[in-house]
Amino acid sequence: MSFSFFDLLQVIGSLGIFIYGMKVFSDGLQKVAGNKLRSILKGMTSTRFRGILTGFTATTITQSSSTTTVMVVSFVNAGLITFIESTGVVMGANIGTTVTAWMISIFGFKMKITPVAIAVIGIFFPFIFFGRERLRNLAEAMIGFGILFIGLDFIKNSVPNIQDNPELFMFLDQFTEFGFASIVIFVLAGTLLTLLTQSSSAASAITLVMLFQGWIDFPIAAAMVLGENIGTTVTANIAALVGNVYAKRAARFHFVFNVFGVLWMLALINPFLMGIDTIMGYFSPGAGSILHATNELGRANATLALSLFHTTFNVVNVLLLVAFVPHIVRFIKKYQKEKKDTQHRLQYISSGMMSSPELSISQAHKEIELFAKLIEKMHFSVKGLLFNKQRRQDQFLEKIEKREKITDNIELEIAEYLTKISSYNVTEDASRRMRGMHSMINDLERVGDIYFQMSKTFERMQSEGTELPEAAMDKIGKMLDLVHDAIRNVRENLARDDEDIDLEKSVHLENAIDLYRDELMDFHYGQLENNRYSNQVGFLFLDYLNRLEKIGDHLFNVNEAIAGIKLKTAYERVVEERG
Repeated sequence: MSFSFFDLLQVIGSLGIFIYGMKVFSDGLQKVAGNKLRSILKGMTSTRFRGILTGFTATTITQSSSTTTVMVVSFVNAGLITFIESTGVVMGANIGTTVTAWMISIFGFKMKITPVAIAVIGIFFPFIFFGRERLRNLAEAMIGFGILFIGLDFIKNSVPNIQDNPELFMFLDQFTEFGFASIVIFVLAGTLLTLLTQSSSAASAITLVMLFQGWIDFPIAAAMVLGENIGTTVTANIAALVGNVYAKRAARFHFVFNVFGVLWMLALINPFLMGIDTIMGYFSPGAGSILHATNELGRANATLALSLFHTTFNVVNVLLLVAFVPHIVRFIKKYQKEKKDTQHRLQYISSGMMSSPELSISQAHKEIELFAKLIEKMHFSVKGLLFNKQRRQDQFLEKIEKREKITDNIELEIAEYLTKISSYNVTEDASRRMRGMHSMINDLERVGDIYFQMSKTFERMQSEGTELPEAAMDKIGKMLDLVHDAIRNVRENLARDDEDIDLEKSVHLENAIDLYRDELMDFHYGQLENNRYSNQVGFLFLDYLNRLEKIGDHLFNVNEAIAGIKLKTAYERVVEERG
C-alpha cells in the first residue's frame, strides 16, 4: 500500500479547507441575509407546512441543517415558537440540507470547478476592502464558496486511488459481503463520520468522494447518507442539554423523526435504489447502471444519483410522517416529561446555545422583552404594597425582594451573552443594537433597584407607625399610573420592529411625568405650609415622588436605546412648545 502518514495529513488538511470554506460561506450568507433571515424565522408560527418551507429556506441560507436545528432548539427554549411549531422547521431543515449535496455533486464532479472557484475569489477578494458592509459580506460568502470547492478538489486528489491501493479496497470490501447487515454497518459508519466531522455537509462530501473514487458502490453510499441523517441530529441534542424541557423535546423530535425515516427506508432500500437507478437511466441512457458503476462517467452520474436519493428520501419521509407528527409529539412528551424548576433562569437565551450572531441578538432582544415584563410585575407589587390593605404586605415585600435579585441576575447574564456575541465578527448594525441592549438592561435593572428601595421605605414607615394622608396617597397612585403607562410604552416598543417604534408617545409620557412631578412638589409645599402633615411625612412623600420620577427617566432612556437615537432634543422641543 502506497498511502503514507503524510498522505493522511493531506487528506485531513484538504477536509479542513473544505469545512473552513463551508463555514466562511455560511457566515457570509447569514450576514448578507441579516434581518431577512429573522423575518423568515418569524414566519414559522403559522402552519406545519409553512414551517417546512421556513426550515428549508433557512437551511439553504445557512448551508447547515445543524445551524437551523440548533437555532430552532434555541427558539423553542426561548419560547419564541412552541414545540409543535418547531416540528415543521426541523422537517424542512432535513430537505434543505440536501441542497449542499446537489451543489457539490453538480459543480464538484460534473465539471472542472477549481479554475472557476479561483476566479470567483479573484473577482470578489478586492471587495473585502470596500466600505459598504453588505458588499464585504457578499464578498466573504463568495470567497468561502471558492475555498469550499478548492477544498473539495484537494480531497478528490489526496484520497488514495483504489487501483494503486488494492489493500484499501479489500479492507472496505470485507464489510460489503454481509447483505443487509452491510447496509446497517455503513449506516452506523455514516453516523460516526458525521459525529467526527460535526458537519453533515462535510460527511456528505466525503461520501461523494468515496463513491466517485470507487471506494464504495452506490448502495453503500446510500446507507452512509442515511447514517448522516441520524448523525446530524446529535448537534441539536447536545445544544439542548442546557435548555429547558421544550428545547429538549424539539431536539428529541429531530432524532426520532430521522430515525423513523431511516428505519422505513432500510425496509424498502432495494426497490428504492432500483427506482433511483431507473430515473438516472432515463436521463443518462448511455452511462449504464449507477448501482455498480465502474467508469468515471458512471461514477460521476452516481454522485448525482446519490444527491437525488438524499433529496427524494427526505421529501418522501416528510410526506409520510407529517400526518403522524402529533403522535410522535405525544410519544416524546411522554418520554421527556416537564420538571418543576424552582430556580430562575433565562428563558430566551442559554449560555450553551449560540446560533448565528444575528439570530443570537434577536434572542437577547426577546429576553429584554421578558425583563420589561418582570419590571411591570414589580410595579404591580409596589402598587399592591401601598394600596392593597386586604392582603398581607409581607407577601408583596417578599415578591419585590425576590424579583429585585432576579433583575440583577438577568442584567449580568444578558450582558455576558452580548459580550459573547460581540466576540464574533458581527455587522456594524448588530454592534449598534448590542450597545443599545447593554444600555436597556442597565436602565431596567436600575428600575428594579428603585422599586426595591420604595419597598424599604414602606417597611420603614411600618416600623415607625407612619402613614401618608389619603390625599397624598391619591397623588402617589396617579403618579404610579403614569409610570405604568411608561412601562407599557416600553414593552410595546420592544415588541415592535424598528420602523414602528412610537417615539412621540414616549416623549409625551416623559413630559407628563415631569409636569405631574412639578405639580406634586407644589402640593407638598402646600401641605407643609397648612400643617396638614409633618416634615417627616413630607420626606417620605418626596422619597416616593422622586423615585417614581427617576423610574420615568430610566424608562425614557430605554426607549432611546430601542430607537437607537437621542430623544432629548425632541423632548426639549415639546417642553418649549408647552411653555
